[in-house]
Amino acid sequence: MTRTIRAELAKLATLRMTYGMLVAAAGVTALFTSLQARRSGNRVPPISTMAGLSTVTTAHAIGMMLAAVLGVIAANGEFRHNSATLTYLATPNRSKVLLAKIVAILPFGALYGIVAGTVSTGVGLAFVVGRGDEVTLSSAALTGHIFGAAVGAAALAAIGVAVGSLVRSQIAAVIGVFIWCLVIESVVGANVTSVRPYLPYTASTTLGGAKLGAAAFGPQFQISGQSPLPFIAALLVLVAIGAVVAAVAARTVVRADIQ
Repeated sequence: MTRTIRAELAKLATLRMTYGMLVAAAGVTALFTSLQARRSGNRVPPISTMAGLSTVTTAHAIGMMLAAVLGVIAANGEFRHNSATLTYLATPNRSKVLLAKIVAILPFGALYGIVAGTVSTGVGLAFVVGRGDEVTLSSAALTGHIFGAAVGAAALAAIGVAVGSLVRSQIAAVIGVFIWCLVIESVVGANVTSVRPYLPYTASTTLGGAKLGAAAFGPQFQISGQSPLPFIAALLVLVAIGAVVAAVAARTVVRADIQ
């Protein structure tokens, strides 16, 4: 099992897409954070307040979502490039391969979260300093947001591996991730508010300090009067979702014939 995990780690470490998407995550996060900061005092509370600064420094959701996309690519890229046969010849137990991919993606997903969280925090603080305001959030709170983003992105990456193993078409799986995160969760959450905290993308972003409804379309879509799940509860929800999707993939598509 250890050898299989090392092999999967080596694949991810040598995949150019890993670093290209990491750069994209940093760039997109910087853009969204800047946009949020520029709206400070309008649709976003003033950046001089705790609520405003928190809204700006937690604008790392899109960067975290790309961790899920990386997980999808890491899982079904082998089917697309016809390298799955060699992988399963080396490790005939396909469930072990799936588990190894999930374990291997965790540090890379966490890296995406750390980068996204650090960039959003850095850009937010740069706007604060540029405007001559005081930093209203403690270093512990800012560090906690980055840590939460790392945990949430790692969980999303693991779910992405499960989804990528379940859906063989890479394009369909990647597009599905974007549609789920940016459209379906917003529509479902807006109409069935009691479900919103338990949706995977929403739960993962709240781990990083984002408010409910802020992940997809911004603060104007936040649900007033509703609190996110506690940190541990949100993490357990993500683990459960990933386990269910992985179990379905292991019992169906993973056991299917390789062509």
